[in-house]
Amino acid sequence: MNIADKLYVAFDYKLTLNSGQEVDRSSEGQPLGIITGSGQVIPGLEKAMMGMTDGDNLKISFEPEEAYGQVNPELFQDVPRNQFPGDMELQPGMTFQTQGPQGPMVINIKEIKDENTVVIDLNHPLAGKKLHFDVNIVEVREPTAEELSGLSSGCNCDCSAEEQAGCGTKGGCC
Repeated sequence: MNIADKLYVAFDYKLTLNSGQEVDRSSEGQPLGIITGSGQVIPGLEKAMMGMTDGDNLKISFEPEEAYGQVNPELFQDVPRNQFPGDMELQPGMTFQTQGPQGPMVINIKEIKDENTVVIDLNHPLAGKKLHFDVNIVEVREPTAEELSGLSSGCNCDCSAEEQAGCGTKGGCC
């Protein structure tokens, strides 16, 4: 069966950056399973897999505009230092997970402005980066009723509402 809209597709993948740094991969023996057309992966990746079948391989790259977009400076925000645990030594580059209006979200500390202000970055961690996927299709089939009922609005990962059309973190979204 070839990949088409509204099918269950299981695939192994490795995601790397231009530097060759691996940023994500499916766990050994646990391919990522999606229902095509449900917004669980970046649209370009899903589109590139259309027509493929079990055993097919794909190597494809996406510019930032085709993935998580460019870094948006409007998503840098000043936050009072007291919003973080008092005993924690904050450093630029530290990442935290917090609860946002659409569920869990990742924030990155961009800068410690002064003793009272921390600059956080709410951009997707892969914003501004060219992404390289190495994909192996493991299974293509009709989805079960249980798999269809498990779909929600968005992919339940660390993306903002704008980014949920193509999430990119471990735990089922890439």
